[in-house]
Amino acid sequence: MPSFDVLATLLRSGSPYRLTAGQLQRSAMITSSAVAQRLNRLEGRGLVARSQNTDDARATHVTLTDQGRALISAALPDHVANEHRLLRGLSPRQREDLAELLAALTAALQAE
Repeated sequence: MPSFDVLATLLRSGSPYRLTAGQLQRSAMITSSAVAQRLNRLEGRGLVARSQNTDDARATHVTLTDQGRALISAALPDHVANEHRLLRGLSPRQREDLAELLAALTAALQAE
C-alpha cells in the first residue's frame, strides 16, 4: 500500500513517533499533495493523527496512533522477509554496494 512508507517512517522515527508533514514528504520523495492524500486516508482509518505545530504554525505534526503502530508492527516481519528474499542472490559485499548506491541516488534526488 502506498501509505506503508508513511507508517514505517513514523515508526522508525522512534517515540513519540511524530514527524512533520514536510519531513514525511522529503523521506518519501513525493509531492506535498501526495503526502496530504496519504495522510487523509491514514487519518480517516485512525492510523495517524495530525496536530498543529506550536513552534511553527505553517507545519503540521503527524503522529502514529496506537492502532497505526500495531498495524505497521504486524506488517514489518513480512516486509523484511520479502526484502531478504529479493536480496538473497546478492553476496554481502554486493548488498553493501547496493546500499551505498541507493544512498547516493537518494541524496542526489533530495538535492534537486
